[in-house]
Amino acid sequence: MSSALESASPVADDAAVDQRVTDLIRDGIIRGEYVPNQRLVEADLGVEFSASRATVRSALLQLASEGLVERLPHRGSRVRAISVEEAIEILEVRIGVEGLCAAKTAATIADEDVAAFMRLRDQLIESVAEGDLVEYARLHRYLDVRIRELSHHVTASDVLARLHAQSVRHQFKLSSRPQRAKVSVLEHVAIIDAVISRNPDAAERAVRIHLLSVIDALRELSSESGPTAGT
Repeated sequence: MSSALESASPVADDAAVDQRVTDLIRDGIIRGEYVPNQRLVEADLGVEFSASRATVRSALLQLASEGLVERLPHRGSRVRAISVEEAIEILEVRIGVEGLCAAKTAATIADEDVAAFMRLRDQLIESVAEGDLVEYARLHRYLDVRIRELSHHVTASDVLARLHAQSVRHQFKLSSRPQRAKVSVLEHVAIIDAVISRNPDAAERAVRIHLLSVIDALRELSSESGPTAGT
């Protein structure tokens, strides 16, 4: 038995390394460390993350499947530019699917998950009160993921994983603005309150209100920034 586990461990380690590099590049794209249309050179990324070119290539293929990276024939990869208009279209689709997940989570949430959501609620409020907007962005992304997972709706979760990755870069820009964070934290609290009160209709409605608010904020940000806002 032990020999079988030992022989399997290098594969598991390789998978963990691949996932780590994928997560780091994804996070860099979301945070704007890699800008739209920037070339992603496998050799450079390998040095940056102490990873093989095969690992970096695997990560870029995964991110291409998520719509964050473009693979260019004979020219490698670059960060995919997603305009504000496209991000808004994605958010419009997310309203229905994310609302469905929230409703299903509210209908079936277990007591231990209610307790975890209550702690998360406090952490979200605290992060905004302390001005830690990076932590706030991390926490509300985690909330989105947990609602998807607890919905146990595989198809909706798969759709949202892809759509969320594509629009989250623009949402990160919004959540890094203190005044916007003060608005959105109340919207996230409303979602949590509806879910932990086991009210599917209220949970779906709270998601709709939040995402429509994000759409309005994106349009406002785009008008402030001018025609280059989507690049």
